[in-house]
Amino acid sequence: MSLPQPLHWLFWESAAERLDLETDADYVLARVLEFGRLEDVQWAWHTYGAERIHHFFRHVGHPELSPRTLAFWQAFFTAEQESWASPASSRTINSVSSLS
Repeated sequence: MSLPQPLHWLFWESAAERLDLETDADYVLARVLEFGRLEDVQWAWHTYGAERIHHFFRHVGHPELSPRTLAFWQAFFTAEQESWASPASSRTINSVSSLS
């Protein structure tokens, strides 16, 4: 199953029409839950369900997820005491002085 066209705007650096909702679920969830509008998050909730989204936060996580987004979803799931995945940053930024 492919990503609905109204969500393509969330995947500005990739070929959104090639994303698969199952294979690329973690990437899709990260983008929608971090950058999506209310209707986008509602789509994710309906498509993946509460259990899959909660599992995503507990066991997968994603470097794009902000502390603010994580705090919101921990409060939403009443999961402040749970240990959630905290993946390493996908990239590091070197200062200009370290490149010289």
